[in-house]
Amino acid sequence: MAKDKTTFTCTECGGTSPRWLGKCPSCGAWNSLIEQVAEAGPGKNRLSAPQGYAGLAHAQPVMPLAAIEAQDVARTPSGIEELDRVLGGGIVEGGVVLIGGDPGIGKSTLLLQAMDALQRAGLPALYVTGEESGAQVALRSRRLGIDGSQVQLLAEIQLEKILATVDATQPAVVVIDSIQTTYSDQLTSAPGSVAQVRECAAHLTRMAKGTGIAVILVGHVTKEGALAGPRVLEHMVDTVLYFEGDTHSQFRLVRAIKNRFGAVNEIGVFAMTEKGLKGVSNPSAIFLSQHSEPVPGSCVMVTLEGTRPLLVEIQALVDSGGPSPRRLSVGLDKDRLAMLLAVLHRHAGVACMDQDVFVNAVGGVRISEPAADLAVMLSITSSLRGKALPRGFLAFGEVGLAGEVRPAPRGQERLKEAAKLGFSVAVVPKANAPKKPIEGLTIHAVERVEEAMNVVRGIG
Repeated sequence: MAKDKTTFTCTECGGTSPRWLGKCPSCGAWNSLIEQVAEAGPGKNRLSAPQGYAGLAHAQPVMPLAAIEAQDVARTPSGIEELDRVLGGGIVEGGVVLIGGDPGIGKSTLLLQAMDALQRAGLPALYVTGEESGAQVALRSRRLGIDGSQVQLLAEIQLEKILATVDATQPAVVVIDSIQTTYSDQLTSAPGSVAQVRECAAHLTRMAKGTGIAVILVGHVTKEGALAGPRVLEHMVDTVLYFEGDTHSQFRLVRAIKNRFGAVNEIGVFAMTEKGLKGVSNPSAIFLSQHSEPVPGSCVMVTLEGTRPLLVEIQALVDSGGPSPRRLSVGLDKDRLAMLLAVLHRHAGVACMDQDVFVNAVGGVRISEPAADLAVMLSITSSLRGKALPRGFLAFGEVGLAGEVRPAPRGQERLKEAAKLGFSVAVVPKANAPKKPIEGLTIHAVERVEEAMNVVRGIG
């Protein structure tokens, strides 16, 4: 196959140049030229299909949307229940998954376990490693207790050789670890550059769609925690997963940021053990306190992660501050914390203007939904007054600037999950109060912040 010519395209104006220049000759922007494969002719797509593959699906006749028969997507379970939950039920034929996370957090470990489970289930799997040697991967498999695995392993970083191996072996699932180390000889730029990452991902995506082989790409992340490389990489793939968690903690979260075949913001919870990552069947236990007695500054809330209700402990510490008191939050929006403190002062008469306020969501979980507002305010009040909330107490609900307590979505599921885990008292928005009582759970429905404060004083 003849080697295509390369050109350099400006990301600002779209102008082209036959060679790289520090300054775009069209718009004058600096460092905006990136390498691309030039079109070889009017009838050839720039992202031509690799030899042996037909490319994307054949052209279909134009027809009304109502005339197209919708079909359910067939899924193959990976053998790891928590991973299947995040993927939406399992691996999809021809699907492309991008998984990112900090170095050493467990991406390769999880995928090696999943590939072994798929191989044992009868699906041929190919693991392409570009960052480790075959001996290193074999050593990891021995630590995981799967040293007898029949997963095919290829230590290679050149895209053309990888595609040729896939064509020869015809696996059902391919793992590319990682996309930043893969390069195509059609480009002269180094592996990991924007051009190489985009071009290699596009070829692998086309191969997946044309053959029905599922492809899993491992991606590096930047210092800010975002996937390295162009944002177009996330648009190319069907599913984007992020590994979250502290490498010093044994617990890991895998979160779906994008999923064309399932729900987004779904999470899977894993525990890192000597034998690899194990799914956690009751993740709420991770995020709840282990206090022998109730302590001031602690309040439990129920958050929704995808379709899963999780009970999370919100901790607050209020201490005397200096002339410029600090407001810090971990796992919660710090701007929303400042707003809640203002609402707390104006509508509930709880002043913290001369106090340092620290708020933390236990277990490293990140809560983005506003349903945590009421629990945050109650935990701050508890810490300020030095009085613990009752045992078995929880609260959730969004708080507005006018002091109203707004309902949270799927409140019935949240309350049922709390009752199942033994909680006995709940303060919730009035709109979330169930029509039928929930056994073992006393529910106090409130409409305003001051009502919630009065309820807590009455049951404290």
